[in-house]
Amino acid sequence: MQAKLDQQINNHKRTRGQSEALLTGRIFDDRGNRMSPSHARKGAIKYRYYLSSVLLNGIKERAGSVRRVRAAAIERLVIRAVRDHLGSFEESDDRSLLHAHVARVEVRTNELVVHLTESSQTTVDGRRQRAADILKVRWQKTLSTRKREILLPAGTSPRQVRPMRSETRATLVASIARGRRWLNELITDVAASSETIAKREGCSTRKINMIISLAFLAPDLVRAAIDGRLPHGTGVTRLTDLPLEWSRQHEMLGLPVQ
Repeated sequence: MQAKLDQQINNHKRTRGQSEALLTGRIFDDRGNRMSPSHARKGAIKYRYYLSSVLLNGIKERAGSVRRVRAAAIERLVIRAVRDHLGSFEESDDRSLLHAHVARVEVRTNELVVHLTESSQTTVDGRRQRAADILKVRWQKTLSTRKREILLPAGTSPRQVRPMRSETRATLVASIARGRRWLNELITDVAASSETIAKREGCSTRKINMIISLAFLAPDLVRAAIDGRLPHGTGVTRLTDLPLEWSRQHEMLGLPVQ
C-alpha cells in the first residue's frame, strides 16, 4: 500500500513538473540530443532548466555547444517569436500555441532555430497560406554570476579549487535521486533485486549497485551537490567509491563535516 502511495505521489510530482516545461519533447541541442526538463531550488524559489539528456547518462562529450539553458527565458523567446510571426491570428494560450505551431526548437550558441508545424499559416488578402518553415531567433546564453561557497579540502586555498561544472551537478543529483528510488524499491518490493532493476533499466547489476550507494551519502554532501558546492572533479564515479560511514566519507574526500 505504501509503495503504491509513493508511486502515485511521484507520478503526480512528475506530471506537475512536466506541465511547467512548455517545450518538453520539442527542444534539442545542436547535436540533435533532446533537452530534458530539470530544476533547482534555492529556498522557496524554483529555477527551471532544459538540460541535454546525454549529460544524465554521463556522456557529456556527445552534448551540443549549449548543454543547459534557463527554461523560462527560452520559452518566452520562442512564444514571442511565434506570436510575432503569426500576427493577430493566434489568440490561444502559450501551451496551446506551442503545441499547435512548434515542431522543434534547436538551441545553438547564438540563436534558436524554431521549426514550425505545417499548420502554421498566415493570412494575406483574406487567403490562408503556409508560413515559413523556420524562424531564427537571436539569443545568447547568460553566464551565471552567482557565487558559490565551495567545500574546500583541508590545506587548500579557494584559489586552488574550481567549482563543479553545472552538468556534473545535474548528473550527480539525478543519480542520487535514482539511487534513492531504487533503494526504496528494494526495501518495499520483495520481488525486486539489483538484477531485476538492471534488466529493466538496460544496464549492468554493478552499475545499479553503484548508483544505489549514492543513497547513503552524508546529508551535507547531498546538499552541497544540489547547491553545486562540491569541488571540481567530484562526480558520480568518485562518490560511488565512498564507505558507508559519513565521517569516513568526509575523510576520504578531504572535506570538512558541515
